[in-house]
Amino acid sequence: MGRTLILLYFPRKTGGTFILLCLMGLSDFTQQLDRIAAEIRAYFDEVDTVRERALMLSREIVRDSAEAIKCVHRGQYDEAERRIAESRQRVQALLASVKDYPDLSGAGFVLDGCKEHAEAVLTLALVTDRPLPSIAEVGIDPTTYINGMAEALGELRRYVLDSLRKGEIERSEYLLDVMDNIYDVLVSYDYPEAVTQGLRRRTDAARGILERTRGDLTAALRQHALAKAMEELERKLNAAG
Repeated sequence: MGRTLILLYFPRKTGGTFILLCLMGLSDFTQQLDRIAAEIRAYFDEVDTVRERALMLSREIVRDSAEAIKCVHRGQYDEAERRIAESRQRVQALLASVKDYPDLSGAGFVLDGCKEHAEAVLTLALVTDRPLPSIAEVGIDPTTYINGMAEALGELRRYVLDSLRKGEIERSEYLLDVMDNIYDVLVSYDYPEAVTQGLRRRTDAARGILERTRGDLTAALRQHALAKAMEELERKLNAAG
């Protein structure tokens, strides 16, 4: 089909104006549209393939991180390190797979997987009194790192409660101080949620976790003091009798 010529007339006060338009034929337009549509479809197919792969990696990271944290609470630190090493490899593969796809690199499942990995790494370091790994060593961005640290407070609370049940009062007091210091850092970031990706909500949750842990530790200290006082009284009574 040939091209179509259209003559347009625009009236004005001082006389009309004629404009001659040359429009492409419908077949040319259809061919262009088909080429663009095919290009977009190929891109969507590619993104969908990458997304499915990234979803699988994210699920594996979450699984490995959860298992690593369980190992930490069991005192199986070597196994926790092995799980974390596997998780780190998957994090690297995940981030490499989505780096060229802006729609995926900021997706929730990508950020959640990286955050769970950070939580596991930081929980192991905090519980074993090791130096905190740097952001570069964890292999994630700063925002995900600090959100992972906020999540680690919940695991610290669990560890404190386990320590209290074992009668490790000094250890529990030390970890509560660690939790206090982390919370002080969290509340110092006064930025919009769009920047911190949920940090404010996690900080609010962290405050509740901290206060409950403080209450539990205070009660345990009172019980410990009462038990010691009763033991001392029993000793004196036995000595007097």
